[in-house]
Amino acid sequence: MIIYGLKNCDTCRKAAKALPDATLQDVREAPVPGDTLAAALAQFGAALVNTRSTTWRNMPEGERAHAPLDLIGRHPALMKRPLIDAGGTYYLGWGKDVQAALTRA
Repeated sequence: MIIYGLKNCDTCRKAAKALPDATLQDVREAPVPGDTLAAALAQFGAALVNTRSTTWRNMPEGERAHAPLDLIGRHPALMKRPLIDAGGTYYLGWGKDVQAALTRA
């Protein structure tokens, strides 16, 4: 299991602590593989881009119009976090539904 996020993100750290067998991959140091991002975009659509982030708010309006994969490629912190790859099944965020799905014994 791989958790794609930021090592200094509290939510990503909570997910990593709750999922001790998972690896936390910092997207600033090693980007999410293209096929994984494409599959996540197909599953989550526009929700993959965190429009509440400081990066998004500081971005010029014209740049916001680019395709989500291009935006995340240029600004990795713009991806909603964490994106969790559980053997090809993807989860976005660390809400109660994701926690329940991944931490049940």
